[in-house]
Amino acid sequence: MSALPWWKTAVVYQIYPRSFADANGDGVGEIEGVRQHLDHLSWLGVDAIWLSPIFRSPMRDFGYDVADYCDIDPVFGTLADVDALIADAHGRGIRVLLDWVPAHTSSDHPWFVESRSSRLSPKRDWYVWRDPDSDGTVPNNWQRPWPRGGAAWTFDEATGQYWLHSFLPDQPDLNWENPDVVRAMHETLRFWLDRGVDGFRADVVHNIGKDPALKDAPAAAAHVPHCALNHDPRTIDHLRGIRSLLDAYPGERMMVGEVFLMDTSKIPPYYADGEGLHLAFNFPPMFLPWKSESWRGCLEQVQAEFDAIDAWPTWVLSNHDWPRHRTRLGNEPRARAAAMLLLTVRGTPFLYMGEELGLEDAVVPPERAVDPGGRDGCRAPMPWTTSRGHGWPDPAWLPFPPKAGARSVEAEREDPGSMLHLYRRLLQLRRESSALRGGALALLDDVPPGVLAYRRTTPDDERLVAINFEEHEVATASLTGLVEMSTDGRGEGAPFVGRLGADQAVVLRP
Repeated sequence: MSALPWWKTAVVYQIYPRSFADANGDGVGEIEGVRQHLDHLSWLGVDAIWLSPIFRSPMRDFGYDVADYCDIDPVFGTLADVDALIADAHGRGIRVLLDWVPAHTSSDHPWFVESRSSRLSPKRDWYVWRDPDSDGTVPNNWQRPWPRGGAAWTFDEATGQYWLHSFLPDQPDLNWENPDVVRAMHETLRFWLDRGVDGFRADVVHNIGKDPALKDAPAAAAHVPHCALNHDPRTIDHLRGIRSLLDAYPGERMMVGEVFLMDTSKIPPYYADGEGLHLAFNFPPMFLPWKSESWRGCLEQVQAEFDAIDAWPTWVLSNHDWPRHRTRLGNEPRARAAAMLLLTVRGTPFLYMGEELGLEDAVVPPERAVDPGGRDGCRAPMPWTTSRGHGWPDPAWLPFPPKAGARSVEAEREDPGSMLHLYRRLLQLRRESSALRGGALALLDDVPPGVLAYRRTTPDDERLVAINFEEHEVATASLTGLVEMSTDGRGEGAPFVGRLGADQAVVLRP
């Protein structure tokens, strides 16, 4: 098999910096905390880390409201801290991706402050401003996701126009149809590429292109936040410009885009036939029921849609915006089986910090809730030790997940049967198998209901994966081979006996 780009074979680990590790004792994680725990990530076996936003921000949306793209917010440290992190990560063979927020800024960003100052401002057209509708109300029916039921527009009394904000009013949308905006945003990418970052995760990148007519959403979809509906070809042209910029740098710099459109058929266009995004998130798998037929249908659609244009898929079970998959699936055996699925299907897997520990969402009482979108539970601090505080001051900025001591890094490192060791072994198996890293995937038909099975192959390697989605044992006589890995450890090193336990998954070597 010819060498694949690193971003096709990598396992990427998402870090929410506020909750990963606290080095200075203020209860909030920062860049130095990440740097001090790189050994954990190296031991685990990840190839790259993605840091959720660390840019200067008023933190109304915890960094996704950027006030300066070329500086670090003091809560996270300094530019020197990032330089040290990049150098130390690279020294361990770990690449570094930053979260870039191209569709909107903070209302505190100097660009918006200037834009809002006057209709005649040179930066007025850097954002999306519109007159009121003929009835004096908002320009169209677009909605924002939070607070629920709110218009995506806010009226500016001083200048008599509305500004568009697909999210909070404090996050005005940039106008990417203005060439000056494009140039300025390209410069923010160059700033970080010149400092050695390996790429970017682009936040809601499908929202940068918009039809200037800003037509109403169809009545049947008017209740849906417009950021989940926007799908405009202008975005593809902007992505081509970004790809050209990235390709001009050495070292296979890359971008993975958050394309939050809940229709897999709409994702491949953002690859622009190899001239757009290197990777795009495909989120429907995060919302699938734990049923074999649902996952089989998902894999079939991804193969059909992505293979047709030679695009490389991504896979993700958990992130900072949605409940952790251990919480969604309801028990640890299923979470283990899902991990084996994630790390053995064809594509680039993304792990969310703490999923290797089997963490659940924290229960956050109302008086400690801080996120405007109600996402605090999945952003709870990572437990490092079994002791009180779990490696954090008491209290940390958010409550810990359930059973934090038993599911801490310290406790699970000492238990060979833990979720942490399962992830480490899966990553090692993937690293050693060309079939699992980049081989073809063929779904198998001769399996009983409730079982999903597929074969991964390259000319010199082969693996067979079988996952039982049922809550009872299932006979699978058609599958044969040596059990190389099992999610519950049963049968490893011996021939497969033709039975899968409840929610058990195995990797077989023919």
